[in-house]
Amino acid sequence: MTAPARVVVVHPDAATLATATAARLLLRLVDAQSTHRPLHVALTGGTVGIRTLAEVAASPLRHAVDWTGVHLWWGDERFLPAGDADRNETQARAALLDALPVPASNVHPVPAADAAATPEEAAAAYADELARFAAPAADAVDDAGPAVPAFDVVLLGMGPDGHVASLFPGHEALDVVDRTVVGVHGSPKPPPLRVSLTFPALEAADEVWVVAAGAEKADAVARALGGDEVSSTPAVGAVARTRTLWLLDAAAAG
Repeated sequence: MTAPARVVVVHPDAATLATATAARLLLRLVDAQSTHRPLHVALTGGTVGIRTLAEVAASPLRHAVDWTGVHLWWGDERFLPAGDADRNETQARAALLDALPVPASNVHPVPAADAAATPEEAAAAYADELARFAAPAADAVDDAGPAVPAFDVVLLGMGPDGHVASLFPGHEALDVVDRTVVGVHGSPKPPPLRVSLTFPALEAADEVWVVAAGAEKADAVARALGGDEVSSTPAVGAVARTRTLWLLDAAAAG
């Protein structure tokens, strides 16, 4: 089966990118809730990712979403204690989640370093949590697919090296196909210990949105859209079941 084509959308600057992505996400959720419930969204961190969440919080359109029917996950997390300022969860709560009427049971953070002894322990616990909300086999698009929720949208940032989630160039996590979550050691970007969804989990999403801004990302964007190897530009592997969007500012688009 041929993978869906990537769609590239370029905005003039990072601020417009964040505002437009927030509006796009809210509209996607409103539309999706007219056809099915619950919804599942995987969030990302990073400068543009958190700025996008802040734009969601500032948008009047957020009131059109029934947040009690939305489950929120993370594509990756830094293996740090709960509440650490560098955790994606901490930043997301400050930017958006604390302002939303999302039930606490609908927010699914990756276990923190004070709740799990190792990234592998956190990864196993998160995989179990994902599996608890996996689509029943009878409703799944592929009965043999990974045990993850039917993600409506997975938001991903991308680093200048082409990494997505915490899947870095040359790292063994790129080759993991038998798990949905993996512990990551030796991240080239601090902190060195992380937890990440694997490519099988990302590929099970209905839509994947790669959001990138800044001239320092331009080379990696060009490599990814030009069909580079996943081993050197992991973002190449960020492909969804139905639609893959690359949402860029003009600088990242080169």
